[in-house]
Amino acid sequence: MLQLRHLGRADYAQTYAAMQQHTAGRTADTPDALWVCEHDPVFTQGLAGRPEHVLAPGAIPVVATNRGGQVTYHGPGQVVAYPLVDLQRAGYYIKEYVFRIEEAVIRTLAHFGVTGHRVAGAPGIYVRLDDPFSHAMLAQRPQLRAPGDAPPLPDFIGLGKIAALGLKVSRHCTYHGVALNVSMDLEPFGRINPCGYAGLQTVDLSTIGVHASWDEAAAVLGEQLARRLAP
Repeated sequence: MLQLRHLGRADYAQTYAAMQQHTAGRTADTPDALWVCEHDPVFTQGLAGRPEHVLAPGAIPVVATNRGGQVTYHGPGQVVAYPLVDLQRAGYYIKEYVFRIEEAVIRTLAHFGVTGHRVAGAPGIYVRLDDPFSHAMLAQRPQLRAPGDAPPLPDFIGLGKIAALGLKVSRHCTYHGVALNVSMDLEPFGRINPCGYAGLQTVDLSTIGVHASWDEAAAVLGEQLARRLAP
């Protein structure tokens, strides 16, 4: 069972350092945890991050991190969840871990009547811009490939990204996590190529007509993550 910890509005750099310290000091008996918080405006750059994807940060700080992926934005009105899970003890591998986190986001969106989608070749969760409540399957969804086939290039036509993943695994233990956009100032996403994709549109629940509070979204996402990430 994940030990849920609400950090409130938390400084990003301090939270990042705390995750590293927690993970470095873990033993086989350390309980898994889930930290849920909100950050002041900050751009975070992943290990593979290319500086050209940070277009015009202005006064918003850019913090280099050791998570996977490219640049993303955190800010008020976004629920950020950091699962600190021992995958070896949980009994599943990183691909399933990613799937479980994405499924928690999809179930959270469903709680608010929104249909979340996976896109082949692009981690995270997306919604249809023309009808976020449609249950029709996406043509861009992940599908079984024949052996030897190259992975598809991500296709974001008609979609907006509502949740981003950035993960790190050290000695089988996870940190960093997932960010769900609830009710944000989305303008800073226009200052970057989100997750390294030029022109990728970013949305939140409020812009697609769902007026949920941060506390409500955080509670639902926390519950779903705790359930989906169980051994």
